Order: sequence, then structure tokens, then C-alpha cells
Amino acid sequence: MAVSDQPPVYTPGFNPGSICKAPPTGGTYGTPVAEGAGFKYDEATLHELVAEWRDLANEYIDDLDAAGKVARAMPPGKEYASGDNAKVTRLSGAALEETLRQRISYCENMAKKYVTALGKYATAEDHATSVINQQPKGIA
Repeated sequence: MAVSDQPPVYTPGFNPGSICKAPPTGGTYGTPVAEGAGFKYDEATLHELVAEWRDLANEYIDDLDAAGKVARAMPPGKEYASGDNAKVTRLSGAALEETLRQRISYCENMAKKYVTALGKYATAEDHATSVINQQPKGIA
């Protein structure tokens, strides 16, 4: 077998000649639900996602407190090197604070989206219940 002089080239997608015979698939989260009303998650999964996004936001809030200490770092001495080092440390802390604020905002927005989805889910459930309740009782 001849060895190519060229480096191997990655070609994305499924290669039926590879060792792996199964094509890649996307992941899933929660129990699959039937299509309808635009929901991909069941109600319990939506509640779990809201809690997870809120928990993550709270972790970032805790980290923000620690980042504030870095952003307010004082030099250990009065010589030039200490002051310059503290200045760089404070700039790094400020960048970390800004990043954490953005992540907190993102997590809170994601939680709000799932809360909104829960509201739509409840509305769809209420509508379906009222439609069912309007049906004649008993066997026709």
C-alpha cells in the first residue's frame, strides 16, 4: 500500500466506509413528546430547564462576587512592578466581571424563554381541555 505525500483531508459528514457504521445523530433531552403546538419538551422537562438555567445564573452571580475582589486588587508594595501588576490584575478582573454579567443575562433570558414556553404549554393544555369538555359525554 502506497503512502500519500499529502496530509489527510477531513471531509465532514458520514463516511460509510468507516469503522463506525451508524451515522451521527443529534442528542435528545427529556422524554420525546408528540408533535403539536410547537413544543419539543414535556412540561416536567420545561420546569427542569428553567431550574437549571436559574441555578447556572446563580452560580455566575456567586462568581461575580469573587471577580469583584480581583477587579479591586491592590498592589502588595509601593514599587513600580507591584503597582503595574495590580493594574493588570484589576483589568483582568473587570473583564471577568463583564463576561460574568453577560453570562448571567444570557442564563436569565434562557430561563425566561422556558417560563414563557411553560405559559404557552399551559394555555395549549387549557384549550385542549376545554375542547374535550365540550364534546358530548358517553358513547355516541
